[in-house]
Amino acid sequence: MSQFDTATLAGGCFWCTEAVFDRLKGVTKVVPGYAASKVENPSYEQVCSGRTGAAEAIQITYDPSVISFETLLDIFWHLHDPTTLNRQGNDIGTQYRSAIFYQTDEQKHLALASKEALEQSGTYKKPIVTEIVPFTNFYPAEAYHEDYYDRNPYQPYCQFVIDPKVRKLLKEYRKEVKASML
Repeated sequence: MSQFDTATLAGGCFWCTEAVFDRLKGVTKVVPGYAASKVENPSYEQVCSGRTGAAEAIQITYDPSVISFETLLDIFWHLHDPTTLNRQGNDIGTQYRSAIFYQTDEQKHLALASKEALEQSGTYKKPIVTEIVPFTNFYPAEAYHEDYYDRNPYQPYCQFVIDPKVRKLLKEYRKEVKASML
């Protein structure tokens, strides 16, 4: 029986990140929610106020014998712009910050190493502002946020913001995508 691990990542709108990571082989569950909140069990409205300290994030349960944390990080770095502070596209505020909430020393080491390698690669011209911080808490988002992209494929945000990210994943990470998604 496989041992599952958990990764908690924030890269802007959790609808976008959930839609991408949910399509990966070895990922058994992706939950959209709020990480690093100063308020217990915050609502979407509270998080949008910017006063909770929470980031829109996803919590990924995965089988490391199928997909590595390093691969999850590689996809994370290319899924959003890690050089914009507290913003992804038109989504602005601290709740949309880029962050890796590590849960073990190994995750911390791998996250720092992957960030350094990305900076050295020259992929981005501006400095990477992604926070790499200890995991403190995660609260699942309201039920209507779950599987948002799959339940609302014709909603304009899904078509113009999320769909290009999913198509990019399918093209660039084809071998990591679940066969049912191809």
